[in-house]
Amino acid sequence: QVQLVESGGGLVHTGGSLTLSCAASGRTFSSYVMGWFRQAPGKEREFVAAISRSGGSTIYADSVKGRFTISRDNAKNMVYLRMNSLKPEDTAVYYCAARVGVVVTTNREYAYWGQGTQVTVSS
Repeated sequence: QVQLVESGGGLVHTGGSLTLSCAASGRTFSSYVMGWFRQAPGKEREFVAAISRSGGSTIYADSVKGRFTISRDNAKNMVYLRMNSLKPEDTAVYYCAARVGVVVTTNREYAYWGQGTQVTVSS
């Protein structure tokens, strides 16, 4: 089992940047595929990005491709989401998630979730 805690959210202007961090507990962090999801008010939770156990493979939602970068540091039990060129439509609560298995983009396939961190992009 793994516990996840996100941090790094905040208020930023359009075009700005933020880096979200997710700290994971446990000694088997490298066994988990990690993902970032987001949920805006009144909308379904949606996939943002995911990274393989080794960090060698990543996948992104089309809406963030070229602007966001997911990375991980298995030695520190950390996963990051670097967000550049932020837009008002990126405003949401961002969640870190973990699963055992292969990289997938469906939120119901992730068993472990953090509490979320708010990102607000002002126009």
